[in-house]
Amino acid sequence: MRFATWNVNSVKARLPRLLEWLDTTKPDVLCLQETKVAADGFPSDEVGELGYGVAAYGQGRWNGVAILSRVGLDDVRRGFPGEPGYPDPEARAIGAVCDGIRFISVYVPNGRTPDDPHYEYKLRWLAALRDALVPEVAAGPVVVTGDYNVAPTDDDVWDPAVFIGSTHVTPPERAALAAIRDVGLTDVVARPLKGDHPFTYWDYRAGMFHQNKGMRIDLVYASPAVAGRVTDAVVDREARKGKGPSDHAPIVVDLGD
Repeated sequence: MRFATWNVNSVKARLPRLLEWLDTTKPDVLCLQETKVAADGFPSDEVGELGYGVAAYGQGRWNGVAILSRVGLDDVRRGFPGEPGYPDPEARAIGAVCDGIRFISVYVPNGRTPDDPHYEYKLRWLAALRDALVPEVAAGPVVVTGDYNVAPTDDDVWDPAVFIGSTHVTPPERAALAAIRDVGLTDVVARPLKGDHPFTYWDYRAGMFHQNKGMRIDLVYASPAVAGRVTDAVVDREARKGKGPSDHAPIVVDLGD
């Protein structure tokens, strides 16, 4: 099996690139984030022509998550138990069983700044996700992947000094992320099977991508039954190049039998 995750930063704006990438890369399952479209506005017909079923959860101009699968979409769940809202529930998590594995696509709140109420919302959201994952991990194979908006370590940002006092790197955020891993999940791209330590996000401004001044905030967390089957895990930097890309690159993971 091949699966992937990608913050597309508007599925409609990125649709031609998405369709080309799907046709070339051919993941069996793709978890999307920041789709920025209501569920009934998702381009299901277009991806359906490539053989993908769609489970989408969206709210228009903001947020939005989806799972595309050509190996089934069973037991679809939008949101998770105990998920906090800000001030109302947001479209930030969707799960489905695809070929025996529960995939959960997450778009974690940004947090804005450490003194913003959105930061406390982010911490509450991560804590609630952790609690909701305990029974999921106990129930069977699971992948929880997407844009976590947290860089796990200083190695996951291009210059730690630049981020002092900013979100994405604060001790409480990293502790919340560690608590999620501690329910029994492995970060399968923390040490890539080939290539350099990978970044997944680069700001659009000032040539950050070309200078490789990025962050690793898109993560693939997998339970042991899945992590033990990983044969390859790479960040597809090519998908970040060219005209009109997302500011994130997809991560592609291959599983053996």
